[in-house]
Amino acid sequence: MSTAARVSVLLVVVGLIAIALVAFHALTKPQQTATAISIGGKHFTEQEILGEIMALMIEANTDLTVHRKLNLGGTMICFNALRAGDLDLYAEYTGTGLVNILKRDVIADSDKAYQAVSEAFKAEYDLVWLEPFGFNNTYTLTMRAKHAEQLGVRSISELATKVRAGEKLRAAFDAEFLVRPDGYSGLRKTYDFRFPEEPRQMDPGLMYKSAADGDVDVIDGFATDGRIPAFDLMVLEDDKCFFPPYHAAPLVRADALARCPQLKHVLNRLAGKIDGQSMQRLNYEVDEEGRQARDVAREFLKSQGLIP
Repeated sequence: MSTAARVSVLLVVVGLIAIALVAFHALTKPQQTATAISIGGKHFTEQEILGEIMALMIEANTDLTVHRKLNLGGTMICFNALRAGDLDLYAEYTGTGLVNILKRDVIADSDKAYQAVSEAFKAEYDLVWLEPFGFNNTYTLTMRAKHAEQLGVRSISELATKVRAGEKLRAAFDAEFLVRPDGYSGLRKTYDFRFPEEPRQMDPGLMYKSAADGDVDVIDGFATDGRIPAFDLMVLEDDKCFFPPYHAAPLVRADALARCPQLKHVLNRLAGKIDGQSMQRLNYEVDEEGRQARDVAREFLKSQGLIP
């Protein structure tokens, strides 16, 4: 066979392989069609539970097939996947949308914050915020209750005063809190303090136990985390209102709502159904009792009469 012939055969083989790879990708990737919806979630317990709650609602009340892509990663991973069309929706928080994604200043009023993100996300990204679930999962600074009482610390201002006076307190924060503008960098500017040693980076799943065991003194936390009361931890008052409201709600691609118009009605039935105490309990059942997020979500929806 001549060199030219061999090259021609090689090109044909390469072309066939390329076609096969494209076909394989098309067959294996969940299709964004009128019969399928992809739901994402960040990499912590509450997000997995909310993802399952939305997925089960859709499965029970529509004929749509749901592809779960939960525990994807941090905020920007989920947000960029949503913008790219790899996801149709995930649960986001108003404070995160406002400060971390839009890079805007804190709006302390919950309704105004929701209105601001709703308008901006639709205008800039063609993404739609549906109605909030009903709870505010704000960031917190958290300590062992007994230790906080011994120090006479009830607020972040009092914590800052102790640190500035030389109290050697050890802090551990999750990776996202360390870099977010509504995290440690902004907090220390607002309250004018810095820990004597740089806070350790720690996985959110380990922080609460480390605080309870006395391995660290101060952690960031989520107001709806069930381990706060379970481990006898104390949330410090954000007396300067640094943290914005973080009301959770489904964040959905506008084209997904156009493709599957029943989505809006089904997911908005969750509006106001999950208060802070309920979310804290659901988180605890998964984190500390070892239950599966899907089972916890299904039981909750049944208790609310939302699925059979």
